[in-house]
Amino acid sequence: MQPDGLIAELQNKNPKAFERIYERYSESLFGVIYNIIRDQHIAEEILQDVFIKIWNNAEAYNPSKGRFFTWALNIARNSAIDKTRSKAFKNSKKNLTADFFVDILEDKSSFSNRVDAIGIKKYIKALKPYCEQIIELLYFKGYTQAETAEELDTPLGTIKTRSRNCIQSLRDILVK
Repeated sequence: MQPDGLIAELQNKNPKAFERIYERYSESLFGVIYNIIRDQHIAEEILQDVFIKIWNNAEAYNPSKGRFFTWALNIARNSAIDKTRSKAFKNSKKNLTADFFVDILEDKSSFSNRVDAIGIKKYIKALKPYCEQIIELLYFKGYTQAETAEELDTPLGTIKTRSRNCIQSLRDILVK
């Protein structure tokens, strides 16, 4: 079944279409969630919640506004970020082992590995270095624009403009 037909069937609440959508997108969405959460069990729970949201809100997807994968990816990313901002999640991370912190320190330098989890490494590498930084912070680490501005010691308005321009550049590369 073609992706457009599959999505139409999902919007009509066809369980078989939902299964196919899950098979097609779950691995990539899990990678994005895990890269934000860094806990497999919680990431699996969030993935389940994401697919419930996809099922319940499928009719809200509008192909004229973007690709289905992008829509689903935003649901996954936002759900993961919401979880990291929850009080329960913050409290659960207060007593972490030293191994976790070593992993974080090692992981800070391996942005390319995290980006590759959803297969866009080569496209992001083609962008200007500041675009790579901004996309890493905003989309892969879950920073807000204000936090990104502070981290990069750049005015908020500049971050907003560059973010918009970088995403447009990424779109242009992907359309080619």
